[in-house]
Amino acid sequence: AMDHDRNKTLLLELQRAAGTGNDHCADCGRPDPAWASYKLGIFICLHCSGIHRNLPGITRVKSLRLDFWENDLIEFMKSHGNLCAKAKYEAKVPPYYYIPHCSDSLVLREQWIRAKYEREEFVATRVCQDPCTAGSREGLLWKLGPGRRQFHKRQFLLSAREGVMKYYGKDSRGPKAVISVESLNAMFQELKIGHAHGLQITYNTDGQTRNLFVYHESGKEIVDWFNAIRAARYHYLRTAFPDVPEHELIPRITRNFVKEGYMEKTGPKHKEAFRERWFSLDSQERNLMYFKDRLDEFAQGQIFIGRRDEGYEVRPRLPMGVHVKKRKPVITLVTPGREFVFLCDSDRTQKEWIDALDGVISQ
Repeated sequence: AMDHDRNKTLLLELQRAAGTGNDHCADCGRPDPAWASYKLGIFICLHCSGIHRNLPGITRVKSLRLDFWENDLIEFMKSHGNLCAKAKYEAKVPPYYYIPHCSDSLVLREQWIRAKYEREEFVATRVCQDPCTAGSREGLLWKLGPGRRQFHKRQFLLSAREGVMKYYGKDSRGPKAVISVESLNAMFQELKIGHAHGLQITYNTDGQTRNLFVYHESGKEIVDWFNAIRAARYHYLRTAFPDVPEHELIPRITRNFVKEGYMEKTGPKHKEAFRERWFSLDSQERNLMYFKDRLDEFAQGQIFIGRRDEGYEVRPRLPMGVHVKKRKPVITLVTPGREFVFLCDSDRTQKEWIDALDGVISQ
């Protein structure tokens, strides 16, 4: 028992030791990891330990606090650690490759862990793929059809060299759409699409944002598509903006919406009925879009959100002289053209939306 307690103390000291990287999960960066892989010599969080359990030939996990640790395992952990593993397994992560955070969807985190330790895709001996070849891909994806009722298998083609993504209908005579990589974006949306591998692809067409909702049964396949889109975007950005430093380009490769969800909105006269709409806030485009249904291809409308010094503001109350029958938390979005009034379901969603909108106004 004394050994057991001593080893536990040693492990926790190791986890907190400066300069080891052990104080954050080796795979998703979550602080204070409470688990470890004693085969790889890394400290990981509870969520990532669940993924490691599915790779028993490559990694084995124990809890720092609950499990018994033998002396030789402690020595192994001492001589390894997160930074040491990073140097080996992340030696050649391409700049366009998406490295997931703890808040990202399970499929992204699982494929990152498999890519590192199972497939060893980023070890030093690997030849780095240039973004042009990495950004070229073709294959079948399940795409949500018009009417939002069912998904159909469709052929997709991505070419970084041509700077386009295309997809074909069932009578593949010509592409249904030719999408410029310049406005292409992709984000994982499992809850919205209702599939663990759901991906939302957006692009601009005739001044409007268009949504495509796709998935693939294979987690590896959908994450490979996502990173291929990122490689094509990276290739485009590098070519279009050769003087912009790398660390400024990376966050612009793909992006998630800052906030999404239902609110009720009323027309410009503020006397019309409130109607429930799905809102998506894109901070990079400074755009608040609203949809009748969250899986619609096109928005019903969009509101540009400028800066504070241009007369944009968000307030947690109604405009002067406007009265609303419903007793719900309210948001007024002030733009130079008009004041938009939204109703929220709870004080929490009201606060979240105000913070998100405020963030865009002040950036």
